[in-house]
Amino acid sequence: MARRGSYAKGIAKREEILDAALDIVARVGYSRATVRELAQVVGLSQTGLLHYFGTKEQLFVEILRRRDEVDRRLMEAPFGSTADAPPDLGEVFTALVRHNAEVPGLTQLFSRFASEAAEPGHPAHDYFRDRYATARDVVAGLIRDRQAAGALPAGLAPDRLAGLVFALMDGLQTQWMYDPGIDMAGQLAYFWDLLTPASTAVAAGPPDAAPSE
Repeated sequence: MARRGSYAKGIAKREEILDAALDIVARVGYSRATVRELAQVVGLSQTGLLHYFGTKEQLFVEILRRRDEVDRRLMEAPFGSTADAPPDLGEVFTALVRHNAEVPGLTQLFSRFASEAAEPGHPAHDYFRDRYATARDVVAGLIRDRQAAGALPAGLAPDRLAGLVFALMDGLQTQWMYDPGIDMAGQLAYFWDLLTPASTAVAAGPPDAAPSE
């Protein structure tokens, strides 16, 4: 019984650490968030804090996982889908990107690790590989739902479009870190507007329209 209680306390402490770390990294960024500061906030030594995660790099991978959990809850609340009304992906993604702009430290952490973790030996390599694969599958499925509802053109290739969505989001985040004046949400909203049947019809013009000279 004592071991079970000790295990539960360990899980609770780990959750406390991740919640505190999420807040600190969101405010000060990956580069300025130190293990010492995180440990002080939760009343542990640096060695005691890393006991729960193994290494600093693994700690930051778990911070990214916690960020995903928070973002998922944030997006599901106002944009939950139903059998009759799949979520509006344009609204979902623009809201997510707008939220990312409000937590620059976490966006910095994600972008930096996403680049570094391309090396197979990086502690975050498996996290990003699996995250991208799962996210593409989920979004491709949602695109198919939107196509079935007539909200997206039937001719779009869901799997390819899903990959392009994440390429666009990641690319916008990189540009935004160099120039915070870039409106990531506005750019993404424009992209989705281009995909809607009405926008596609306007862009294409009348079938027999002759090119202007």
